Amino acid sequence: MRKIIVMLAVVLANFMVEAQVKTPQSSPLAKVEQVVGLTTVQVEYSRPSAKGRTVYGDLVPFGKMWRTGANANTTISFSENVKIGGKELKKGKYAFYTTPKADSWDIIFYSDTNNWGLPENWDESKVALKITVKPETLNKSVESLSIFLNNLTNDSGVIELSWERTMVSIPFSVPTQEIAMKSIEKTLAGPSAADYFSSAQYFYQSNGDLNKALTWANAAIANSPKGEDVPFWYLRLKSLIQAKLGDKKGAIATAKESLALSVKAGNADYEKMNKDSIAEWSK
Repeated sequence: MRKIIVMLAVVLANFMVEAQVKTPQSSPLAKVEQVVGLTTVQVEYSRPSAKGRTVYGDLVPFGKMWRTGANANTTISFSENVKIGGKELKKGKYAFYTTPKADSWDIIFYSDTNNWGLPENWDESKVALKITVKPETLNKSVESLSIFLNNLTNDSGVIELSWERTMVSIPFSVPTQEIAMKSIEKTLAGPSAADYFSSAQYFYQSNGDLNKALTWANAAIANSPKGEDVPFWYLRLKSLIQAKLGDKKGAIATAKESLALSVKAGNADYEKMNKDSIAEWSK
């Protein structure tokens, strides 16, 4: 009897899960992602529809701050610093608020995105950027709130918000040239010390060509920042490669360098590993 009750409970639970009512959202969620030059821009918002109502001046009152959508915060994120209205906006994710007026709109990027609609307590210190733009009148009506990224170039784009017969355009610029030049300079300068270290480490761990691994470990050490101590983990890797190649004398000498620097840095783990290796290779 107990088994029957348990089985009925399981069947009932499964039925309740399957029987959950599914209905469409009145303001469906939308996500927009666009690469502008070398910057990724993402917009996430819920799209209310007019449904025969007057939107601006009624459903969305003039002169009052608006969540710029429905449900949770409308958010916009930038993977790099951008400029909007001549002002810099740091890379990151922002709540997107607006204050619509008949002849102008205030656009606000707010650093706290964890709100359902407008913040309960507005914090002016969280306003990352605020600008004012002019609305445009469209020649046809847009039924559902729409936010798109248009007029794309390598260096700029426009956030376009359209609903009913109103469109608001927010131009922004991205640091494409700056990012590209840094990439070009880094590539033309050749591999970094970290690149050499990673390559040497991979060859050591995967039983690759140990002579190449030693060459790259030496290159990592040689390319370490001038005026700074060589990273002790670089020297540790070199000593392991030397030992694996059968050069215990060289491995001990390198391990002693790594030991001194790990003691200086206060890294007890590397201090112990180096001491243990020196003892082993000295036998």
